[in-house]
Amino acid sequence: MKLVFKCSVASSLLATVAAVALASCSQAERVAKAPAASKVASVQVADYQGTVARVRRMTPEQYHNTVAYIFGSDIDVGSPFAPLRRTDGLLASGAASVGVTTGELQQLQRSASSIASQVIDKGSLDQHTPSRRDFLIPCKPVDETAPDDVCATKFVKEIGRLLYRRPLADARVAEFVAGAHKGAADLKNFYTGLAGVVEGMLLDPKVLMIADLTEQDPAHPGKLRLDAYSLASRLAFFLWDAAPDDQLIKDAEKGLLFTAKGRAQVVDRMLASPRIEQGTRAFFDDMFGFEDFGNLAKDASVYPMMTGATIKDAREQTLRTVVDHLLTRGDDYRALYTTRKTFMSPTLATVYQIPTKPGWVPYEFPADSPRIGLLTQISYLSLHAHPARSSPTYRGKALRERLLCQKVPLPPANVDFSILENPNPLLKTARQRLEAHRANPVCAGCHKITDPMGLALENFDGAGRFRASEKGADIDASGSLDGKEFHDVIGLGQAMHDHPQLTSCLVRRVYSYATGGPLTSTDDKAITALNAAFGQSGYRYKALLRMIATSDAFYEIVEPTTDSKTGEKKAAALSSDSAAVSK
Repeated sequence: MKLVFKCSVASSLLATVAAVALASCSQAERVAKAPAASKVASVQVADYQGTVARVRRMTPEQYHNTVAYIFGSDIDVGSPFAPLRRTDGLLASGAASVGVTTGELQQLQRSASSIASQVIDKGSLDQHTPSRRDFLIPCKPVDETAPDDVCATKFVKEIGRLLYRRPLADARVAEFVAGAHKGAADLKNFYTGLAGVVEGMLLDPKVLMIADLTEQDPAHPGKLRLDAYSLASRLAFFLWDAAPDDQLIKDAEKGLLFTAKGRAQVVDRMLASPRIEQGTRAFFDDMFGFEDFGNLAKDASVYPMMTGATIKDAREQTLRTVVDHLLTRGDDYRALYTTRKTFMSPTLATVYQIPTKPGWVPYEFPADSPRIGLLTQISYLSLHAHPARSSPTYRGKALRERLLCQKVPLPPANVDFSILENPNPLLKTARQRLEAHRANPVCAGCHKITDPMGLALENFDGAGRFRASEKGADIDASGSLDGKEFHDVIGLGQAMHDHPQLTSCLVRRVYSYATGGPLTSTDDKAITALNAAFGQSGYRYKALLRMIATSDAFYEIVEPTTDSKTGEKKAAALSSDSAAVSK
C-alpha cells in the first residue's frame, strides 16, 4: 500500500544505511587541492529542449548526509528508507519512481522522532560541557518552561531554509511557530515544543522529496527552466549527494545561478570543496552496484579469508582508488582500468598475498604483476562470482552492463546448467565447462557476449586470489572484447581503456544521475555534445562534472508531454506555496 503524506507541526503521524565514511582529513585536503576543472568550457546544446520535471525521493544516503550537514555528523539517523530499485543502471534513477509504503511511514516516524530528540538534547549535567542544543538552537528562551515565539521564529527560519532547501514563506513560519508554542504550553517545555517542529519538518514530503519546480525562462520565451532553488538542489544532490548548504541557498537568492559567470563560480566552489569526494563516492558506489556487498556471502570452507572485514575493505579500496585517481590526481578516467596504483589494508593484503602494513596505505602493484585496474581488484572479482567458485559469465555480464551500458539478455527459463553445476571431472577449467555448456544453441548466444571477457579474469578465483591453474590444469586467460583480442587480463584492461563505450557509458550514467532520473530520447543531443567535450578534456571526470553543471541543458525543462504530465502534477502538488517561498 502506498500513501501520500499529510504533515503538520502538531502531528507526529508521521536514512539509511550510513554513507560510506569519508577518507581521512588528509585525503580530503588532497581532494581540495586537486587539479581544477575551471578552465573547461561550458557545453551548450543546440535545439535541446531540456529534461522532464521530476519528483524523486531522497536516497537513504542523501537523507543521512543532509541531516549530518544540518544537525551534525554525530546524529543517529537510523534506517528510515527501504532500498531503491535499480532503474536504467542506477539506484538513484529508481528514486524518481517510488512512493512511501506503510512500513516506511512507521520507520520515518521513528527516525524523525529520534533526530528531533537528539537536536534538543541537553546533554551532560556538567554545566561546563556544551549541549547539542547549544550548537543547534541559535537562541535561548526567556523561560524554558514556557513558549518563546521570538526564539522559536529564529530557529524555524534557520533550520527551515536548510531542510526545505529554500526560504520559508512567512505564513509557513507562523504555522511552525504556532505549533511550537502549543507544544511548549501543553508540555511545559520550550525545547519539547521545538522537537515537535523538527519532527514535523523531517516528515514533510517537501523535505523528503526533491521536486523540480519550474518557472518561465525569460531568456527563452515559452520555455521552462528550474527555479533558482530547484537548480541549487539539483547541483547539490549531484555534486555533493546532499541538500544545498547555506552558501548555495544564498547564491540562489542572489540570482547567481542564472548567469553563466555566476553559475561557473558556484560550480567551481563546489568542485573545490572536500564534499565533492562524498558525491563522487556516492555516484560510483551506485554505478558499480556496490549495494550488493550487503548480501555478499562466500563459502567459509573454500574462502576462509573472506570475512566481513575483508568485504568492507574491498569496497573501500575501490572507492579510494577512484577518488585518488579522478579527484586527487585528476587523471584520465580510462586509466582506471590500466592503473596499478591503489590503496591497501592489512585485511586485503592477506588476500592479495603481499606484505602487510598497518592502516590504509598507498600501494602500487609491480610492473610484472597481473593486477591491473579496477577489474582485478577484489571488489569486482568477488562481487561477480559464486559463493564457492569464480564465474566468467557473471564477470563478463557485469562488465557489459555496469561499465559499457550494454544489456545482456536473461537466460531462457529452460536452460540446462548441469554441466556447470555438476561438471564432468574431465572438464577441469571454467573455459572447458563453458565450452561444453555453449554446445547447447540456446545458451550460445548470450555467452558469446559475456564469456570472452570473463574468461580473461579466470586467473583470479571467486575471492579474487591469483591462481595459475585450476584443478591441476593451466588456465588459458585469453579472450576478446568486441573484435579486440588479447592474451591475458592486462590485454583486457587495455581493451577496456580503448573501448569507446567505456567513456560514453560514463557520460550517460553521470548525466542521468545529475538530472535525477532515467534518460529519454530528448537527452540524446546533450549526451552527444557531452561525449565530444569529455574526449576533448582528456576524459577528466571533474571536467565532465563541470560541463554538465554549468550547461544550460542542466536546468532547462522540456514542456510536459503525455509521459511527463504525471511528474509535472506531482511537482505542482508539492509546490502549492512555491511562489511565496521563492520571493
